[in-house]
Amino acid sequence: MTTMERPDWTVLEGGKMDKKQALEHALQQIDKNFGKGSIMRLGANEKVDIEAIPTGSLGLDIALGIGGLPKGRIIEIYGPESSGKTTLALHVVAEAQKRGGICAFVDAEHAIDPGYAKKLGVKVEDLLISQPDTGEQALEIADTLVRSGAIDVLVVDSVAALTPKAELEGEMGDSLPGLQARLMSQALRKLTGSISKSKCMVIFINQIRMKIGIMFGNPETTTGGNALKFYASVRLDIRRIGQIKEREETVGNQTRVKVVKNKVAPPFKQVEFDIMYGEGVSKVGELIDIGVKAGIVEKSGAWLSYNGDRIGQGRENAKTYLKENPRIANEIENAIRASAGLIVEKMLANPDAGEDDGEQPDEDGVLPDEDTKKVAKGKR
Repeated sequence: MTTMERPDWTVLEGGKMDKKQALEHALQQIDKNFGKGSIMRLGANEKVDIEAIPTGSLGLDIALGIGGLPKGRIIEIYGPESSGKTTLALHVVAEAQKRGGICAFVDAEHAIDPGYAKKLGVKVEDLLISQPDTGEQALEIADTLVRSGAIDVLVVDSVAALTPKAELEGEMGDSLPGLQARLMSQALRKLTGSISKSKCMVIFINQIRMKIGIMFGNPETTTGGNALKFYASVRLDIRRIGQIKEREETVGNQTRVKVVKNKVAPPFKQVEFDIMYGEGVSKVGELIDIGVKAGIVEKSGAWLSYNGDRIGQGRENAKTYLKENPRIANEIENAIRASAGLIVEKMLANPDAGEDDGEQPDEDGVLPDEDTKKVAKGKR
């Protein structure tokens, strides 16, 4: 084992070296012992742009401020069941693969659907997948993949399913407080340095739970302790806020995403988009909604127009028109991207509203439907 050379401070103690010389001497010693770039001045990196991978949602890319999710960072996506967490993560995987990236999926829930992933644009034949038995095994696999430097995006689905080995080997009903939180805290301490060096984006999908005995404030919390909240550079709160129906059949969900935390751009932006069954995020739906908000698509009554030409009566007809006319859709998208600075100002959510200002489920976890809302209003 090689011993590190210690700097000679005798000249400083004798008063023959000023502070500037002493600092340069120390910096040279650190570079020699730990490698070039181990220490640097903060301003030296001010012009380095943060690389980003698009999310598959144009509105969310604008809300995030850098055109997508940052590489070399930890991301947390959380929300209730069937809100679109895994769908959003798979969209990021598909976008990374389009750019030649290698992606891995640690499926701790053992629930990934290859057919659905393929419909979202994921090249399933190129996607690395692991279905670990324990939480320790899952995080060790993640650590090995990140350290390899070959992975661009790694998804862990989900934190709640990372069961510690001691819990699996114990009896049903055993009380083992804090095991999962300690596991996550230790893993993130190990992972964070290698994630930054390898420029690998690690997405942790998380579930929500209810705190017991909370009288005031938001009773919701995420699983796995508090470590992930601190280590994550971006935290996305995703919620289902409504259904999309064709006649009597439900064909998709209206979804709201709030940027709860953002270390790379101003946070608290909020965006809404459609997630269609078997298709994922509806791009044309976003083009219409954001286009109207930005004044690029004109709305007069039920009619929607672009450059003076009508594109459809009602939102669904306009969506069909844009699907059939990709050239017009591309023109609208380019115009939206050019106006991103103005659009992002209109996306500010209320930061004081807690991590969720949407519908609250009842004790059975059910969102109130329209009839229930009408009855509730009548009672008031």
